Amino acid sequence: MKRGRKLGKVYLTCTLIKAGSLDYVQLLKSFHLSLFCSSDFPDLRKHNNCMAAALTPAIYAKLRDKVTPNNWTLDQSIQTGVDNPGHPFIKTVGCVAGDEESYEVFAELFDPVIKDRHNGYDPRTMKHPTDLDSSKITNAVFDENYVLSSRVRTGRSIRGLSLPPACSRAERREVERVVVTALAGLKGDLAGRYYGLGDMTEKEQQQLIDDHFLFDKPVSPLLTAAFMARDWPDSRGIWHNNEKTFLIWVNEEDHTRVISMEKGGNMKRVFERFCRGLKQVEHLIQERGWEFMWNERLGYILTCPSNLGTGLRAGVHVRLPKLSQDPRFSKILDNLRLQKRGTGGVDTAATGDTFDISNNDRLGKSEVELVQLLVDGVNHLIECEKKLEKGQDIKVPAPITQFRK
Repeated sequence: MKRGRKLGKVYLTCTLIKAGSLDYVQLLKSFHLSLFCSSDFPDLRKHNNCMAAALTPAIYAKLRDKVTPNNWTLDQSIQTGVDNPGHPFIKTVGCVAGDEESYEVFAELFDPVIKDRHNGYDPRTMKHPTDLDSSKITNAVFDENYVLSSRVRTGRSIRGLSLPPACSRAERREVERVVVTALAGLKGDLAGRYYGLGDMTEKEQQQLIDDHFLFDKPVSPLLTAAFMARDWPDSRGIWHNNEKTFLIWVNEEDHTRVISMEKGGNMKRVFERFCRGLKQVEHLIQERGWEFMWNERLGYILTCPSNLGTGLRAGVHVRLPKLSQDPRFSKILDNLRLQKRGTGGVDTAATGDTFDISNNDRLGKSEVELVQLLVDGVNHLIECEKKLEKGQDIKVPAPITQFRK
């Protein structure tokens, strides 16, 4: 014999359960918990981000009361995506990690977000390759009539310390101490100096602005809603070598942001310095008893799921006056797995005929593969530009396979 009572949209069904029994009490507790979680579920109906697409009431109910060893919660992870619905035509990520363990404790949310953002990469079944052997790169010196500058960047996180959205003041200061102490050991062309944002003189600040090295306090709602601007500028800073071709930002969006760059088109030299510098920094940090966050499924662990894997963005500023006016330009970039930005950085529009062209992928391909993909793609774009200058036709290349089969 069954009897059901309608509560809103929920039916509570009891099958000859004696009132007051343990089973009945547990059923009521489960029901009330489900009802409470459902009423607390964020309104994501108008959102266009990966988090909103992946988060269901069932996943929310299962994960909302879990915490990482550093007391980071699901609601803290998704707050930036809740507060920032995104653009109808631009799909943002919508969540951040507070520590390395976030990607495991909240895997039922992060795994589908990663799969969505990284074009089908499955962190449960796939392994991420790492390769920092710069000697493998070929044809990486571009025609400087077109390429104005070359740059490679990535991020690294210190294992055992919370990431910027979650870190305490003490943890943030420890990141700075660990990194700056290690960087003091760099020699030769990598030797340089650290400038703390809160301690630099006006002259030093102006020089860093003139060099386009200085990063500002986050004002983007995507970052402030992810708790990135707390205690600014405490323990934030910039380190660069004496030649100003190798930079490390400390405690910005990640523990560290590592950049190799120079004017002109010699991407081979830029990548060689990048790989050499990264290896030396990692060695110096390991000598002091620390290590970077890394695992074989997600590669290097960073704050935003979009930067997992290599965290690598290799880019050039390139002049393409003819090709940029061709209606096939966007399709060519898509098929080459490249993206374009304005030369002012992310979210900036292109001005004139100069674009910031970079690799679109981060996870599932190695550093060498991604830089070679960028090199081959930029050489193709320059070849197209030269053909258009001569009045010749160009063809849209076949799409590049995302992952090795």
